[in-house]
Amino acid sequence: PPTLISRDLETMETVMNEVYLLHHIRLIEGHEDVKLLGVFSTREMAERARERALNLPGFKDSPDGFSVDKYIIDRMGWTAGYRTV
Repeated sequence: PPTLISRDLETMETVMNEVYLLHHIRLIEGHEDVKLLGVFSTREMAERARERALNLPGFKDSPDGFSVDKYIIDRMGWTAGYRTV
């Protein structure tokens, strides 16, 4: 049977396969101003950081600009490329 240590390592490997990015985006003169606030191990930690940022200058003026997105480590995005329209 697996030991507690091996089960903990399996859990850690599963958790560390995913990260959550906290961005803030706002439009300035027709252009997106994108800020990466952090990369977090859980959605909950990213949401807590968002709550803290809501009290900071600039961020509190555009509270709808936050997004938390999950990314899988070692998995490429945009695999079909993109088109400019």
